[in-house]
Amino acid sequence: EDEFFVFIHASGGWDVTLWADPRNEGKGLCDPATTDNTDTAPLRLWVDAPGPGGAKTFALVRPQGSSLAFGPGIGALAELYDRLCIVNGLAMNTVSHPDGTAFATTGRHLSGGRTTSSSVDAICASELGADQTFPIVSVQFPSAVVGDRLDRRAAPLMVADIGTISRSLYRAKPYDTDEDRAAVTALLSEEARTLAARSLHADTLNGFALQSEGLGRMLKAGLQDVFSRGKLVKAHPEFNHAARFARQAAVNASFALEAMRRNVVRCVSFASIGFDTHTSNYRQHAATQQELFDLIAALVRSLDGTPHPTRSGKKLSDHTHILVTSDFCRTPQINTAMGRDHYPNNSAMVISPRFRGNFSFGKTDAEQLLPAPAKAFQGGPRPIAPPDLLATFLFAFGISPRDHLRDGEVVPELLRQS
Repeated sequence: EDEFFVFIHASGGWDVTLWADPRNEGKGLCDPATTDNTDTAPLRLWVDAPGPGGAKTFALVRPQGSSLAFGPGIGALAELYDRLCIVNGLAMNTVSHPDGTAFATTGRHLSGGRTTSSSVDAICASELGADQTFPIVSVQFPSAVVGDRLDRRAAPLMVADIGTISRSLYRAKPYDTDEDRAAVTALLSEEARTLAARSLHADTLNGFALQSEGLGRMLKAGLQDVFSRGKLVKAHPEFNHAARFARQAAVNASFALEAMRRNVVRCVSFASIGFDTHTSNYRQHAATQQELFDLIAALVRSLDGTPHPTRSGKKLSDHTHILVTSDFCRTPQINTAMGRDHYPNNSAMVISPRFRGNFSFGKTDAEQLLPAPAKAFQGGPRPIAPPDLLATFLFAFGISPRDHLRDGEVVPELLRQS
């Protein structure tokens, strides 16, 4: 009941060679990022190194005291290397945006274009946050509820913009008062409970009661401010609200911090855009990554400085868990349009007290950037895949993966030993 979750999806498919699985040599199919194809001016960690064809590529970013190596897109997260659990060589087996997105967040490929399993954020909300005012708020994130395993109270509140919720909570006052509305809400809730007691199928009527009671709590707590874009921007200047691509994500991170501080949400899920770079827009891909990772670093630091709402002496960062995913990665070679296309490999990142920090798991081959066997799983050596990562994430919080995932094995190597 004291854990909080933030799920972030980098929409479009990121170039892992610029951050988690860096390549700065022209080997095999790999065309590294160079000054010919990348705008290096905004990149704080780009240091020129000899590259192919007379162009300059980047020197690997090696944080002092760490064995990890990053590309320059890692931005401010390089300073927090001791908190990062990096997973490379995720076998995606797809290059479709909808399918890759679903596979990364549910552990299942689409079937007939439809999602076949609930997403990891919805599972965590159902298992750990059904009694919260807002079990899960999902902003342009691929949240999904499939089947009847999850608690209906934890169905994702899915919106395109946080401000949408603020507008929904607004109540005009010319014709009635807060007390009038509270009385009507209490009456509706009581009536629903009374009817549920007489009904053979009480779930639906109890659901009406829960909705009425929940609305009353939301209005009484004055939560409009938590969902107001303008007030969130003003309250959290530590985030870059002028970012080119991560501007909306900065508002969502502000909301996550504010809502968790007030203990009104269990899971916050949101997407960050700008990663689908097939043409010369690839020149800004590393800067787009830097914006996202700077945002995550700022969020972690803010969590470090914010007291936990229910655990005395603890900070929010002691009980907040962040999972960052993307559709897939991009091709190791530059195409004729000076961009990179879709590729069936991926990387992901977990920042959590329950996962090992300063740690990288999984690998790719040096010449093709394809997933390579990471360990001996039950069926033999193979690369790690999204279902394995999701199963491990659920297991870390006492949630049985088998109750929710068809595939995937827990990877104990990723978990911090207690």
